[in-house]
Amino acid sequence: DDTAMALSVVEVLRDHQDIDPSALARRFHERYLDEPWRGYGGGAHRLFATRNEGVGWQEAASSLFDGSGSYGNGAAMRAAPIGAYFYDDLERVLEAANASALPTHTHVDGVAGGVAIALAAALAIQDRDAPIEQARERLFATLLEHTPQSETRDGLVKATHVPLTASIRHAADRLGNGKHISSQDTVPFCVWMIARNLRDYREGMWETVEARGDRDTTCAIVGGVLALSAPGETFPDAWLARREPLGEI
Repeated sequence: DDTAMALSVVEVLRDHQDIDPSALARRFHERYLDEPWRGYGGGAHRLFATRNEGVGWQEAASSLFDGSGSYGNGAAMRAAPIGAYFYDDLERVLEAANASALPTHTHVDGVAGGVAIALAAALAIQDRDAPIEQARERLFATLLEHTPQSETRDGLVKATHVPLTASIRHAADRLGNGKHISSQDTVPFCVWMIARNLRDYREGMWETVEARGDRDTTCAIVGGVLALSAPGETFPDAWLARREPLGEI
């Protein structure tokens, strides 16, 4: 489900050069109907069941969890392509990340997780040639500045107090490992793991797996950002500078 939804995000960026939440909601629904067996969570099944009854995407998303909206980690796990696409304009990253969450997550924590990870992805590119300690410091500072007030942001504050040299078990005990499938239980740990393993995709993935919990989602988040952080990497101009629509996926 993480891959399917991230591909939907990329398709909408390709076709619209922006995040159109209506188009994104439609792509999510289409991919779900094609492959409902992909491991979607209970909230997603309820969302798409409501959509199948003819309810519009905005009403369906806002009706979840007795009207409070979802605070799950789904918006975060698909946000890295947004940060990559708008990497040179953090205001655009914020706008697009907010829009990308709405088809499935209307709770402030669900949105906050998407914002934090999209920003992390943009910064991974911006700072890939900067001194690594400077990049880590800016990562935490920028996310704390722009992530909406929420339990997820509170978790990011807590993550700044967990030494990057701490054991994986200690970090997971303090910050969560996604086992509750919520943004606040997932995103702070993932940001800590990103900072710890900045520019080392392989080690970052192994360590994220070691934390257990919701490993497909935590690995999607951490891997999506770390893949962008290697110094000297080049990326297609059409993807990063948006000079033309993306090619086929």
